[in-house]
Amino acid sequence: MREQILKVGLIGLGNMGRNHLRVLSMLKGVELVFVADANAQLAASTGEANGLLGVVDPTPLLAGVDAVVICTPTVTHADYIRLAAAHVKNIFVEKPLADTLAESIDIASFAKKESLNIQVGFIERFNPAVQSLKTVLDRTERVISLDFTRTNKVSSRITDVDVVTDLMIHDIDLALYLNGPAKTVAAHGFAHGSMIDFASALITHENGQFSRIQASRVTDKKIRQIVGTCIDMFVDCDLLRKEILISRQSVVREGGSLPYAISAIQETVAVAPQEALLTELQAFMGSCRHPGSVQVPGVMAGVEAMRICAQIQAAVQS
Repeated sequence: MREQILKVGLIGLGNMGRNHLRVLSMLKGVELVFVADANAQLAASTGEANGLLGVVDPTPLLAGVDAVVICTPTVTHADYIRLAAAHVKNIFVEKPLADTLAESIDIASFAKKESLNIQVGFIERFNPAVQSLKTVLDRTERVISLDFTRTNKVSSRITDVDVVTDLMIHDIDLALYLNGPAKTVAAHGFAHGSMIDFASALITHENGQFSRIQASRVTDKKIRQIVGTCIDMFVDCDLLRKEILISRQSVVREGGSLPYAISAIQETVAVAPQEALLTELQAFMGSCRHPGSVQVPGVMAGVEAMRICAQIQAAVQS
């Protein structure tokens, strides 16, 4: 049986929006109908270059699509979700869900009332290194703590969100995904005026595990790393190089016949080459076709991440 062709509209043509355009254009079973952006010239030229309608206001075109992908500035997310929901039930919105916790909670209530299928763009869940790491952690005796480090230089295109909702939110979502619901949150950091540029947080989870998260956009060095301390091993995961190294406790055997001693055991986990955005959008399309059959970060994942963001921001600003 041939799969349904999904008609999709893309709103927002910034850096992330253009990445979505590239991937959506090559997805099987997907027909990209229009692109929209507040910049009329950009919308028109991008549409023409890709054989699509390029518009500023997508409202008249929403009734003709099955799904919408929103990649606009954070402060506009809630408005575009409400606009799209009048015609479309399947909505992908880049992280964060909305620009404040209160707005995120309102969107969650609205989504439930309107029976919307919303996926939030927590792309790191679809990083093949994270998927392999989760498999490793699921098989360990016990995870004690996960340390997340994410640094990047300040981007001139990011002016509406601080380092917590720009960078750290990815690892907040991963901490909840890998370690479960949070019980308490403590944090400190550095703010340049009203904008937080460095933050460090400790999350104690309901299962007794810990997540230590550090995010910075103060320096130029780019790091994406997760380190896991487990009862039976130490795991080092580099999300940029997509490498996972496992160091296990050495075992001393009395009376062994080997003429040498083994001081440590290190393993390398094979990580399949795979583009996270492609996998993420494939999952979204799967949830559009078969609601509930594909596990994706939904609206409540967006709310819980923003809830912890708000606690970290309050602690740093105080």
